[in-house]
Amino acid sequence: MTSVLTAAWRLAGRFGGHLEGAALLPRFADLVVSDIPIDTVRYDDGNDAEAEVAARNLFEEFVAARMRDEPDLPPPRIGWAGRLDDGDVGAFARLFDVTVVGRPGSRSGEPRRATLEAVLFESGRPILIAPPKPVETIGETVLIAWNRATETARTVALAKPLLRRASKIFVLGLPGTTPGPDAEQMAEALRRDDLAAEAIAPSDTTLANGPAILAECAARGVDLLVKGGYTQSRLRQLIFGGATSHILANAELPVFMAH
Repeated sequence: MTSVLTAAWRLAGRFGGHLEGAALLPRFADLVVSDIPIDTVRYDDGNDAEAEVAARNLFEEFVAARMRDEPDLPPPRIGWAGRLDDGDVGAFARLFDVTVVGRPGSRSGEPRRATLEAVLFESGRPILIAPPKPVETIGETVLIAWNRATETARTVALAKPLLRRASKIFVLGLPGTTPGPDAEQMAEALRRDDLAAEAIAPSDTTLANGPAILAECAARGVDLLVKGGYTQSRLRQLIFGGATSHILANAELPVFMAH
């Protein structure tokens, strides 16, 4: 959670925005049906109330520590939404410009893929996926994983406020089955909007799209990846794998994603 809160703090602070925390409590049915049933203990209302208090304490302690450690930086506006369950989070996210979630994991206590997908598919808004370790910068150097897909075009449009503040933008041209403008055309469109964009190709053409994207991010010092979410179907990616699935499992940098 430290990494998720840090990413949200950095993003909200950079834009003078509003940071809203919430206690997200999974429903028992979701634990059994949607994810690996690691913890299949049914929580009663008392357990939920304690978990909500613990979540709020964690959030408020983090905010207090940041304000103490960064006294010269204007803090974002802060709010607390209270308790949500997985059935509410996608709808609730429609109120915000972006929702920050953790990179999913399979161990108990780690962020859950079901939560991420609920926000991604049900909110109509983008998500920012925080890596496991906290980051100090977000969006100084941006890489757009350009595969010509509709979902990626929409993600780029939603990322425009971040792109306008970036010092450098790489548009990585990826092989795909969708016809459309290539990476140089997208970079040129961004340059017409006074954005410092450069089209690039994968350095290692033997890699699949997911590993190729992360390799370029690491090689070029990227601190924000912009990518369309599930430009192939979720079922296909579940069976055969895909770039989104690989990034959700392996990204060590913030990922801005929309569908």
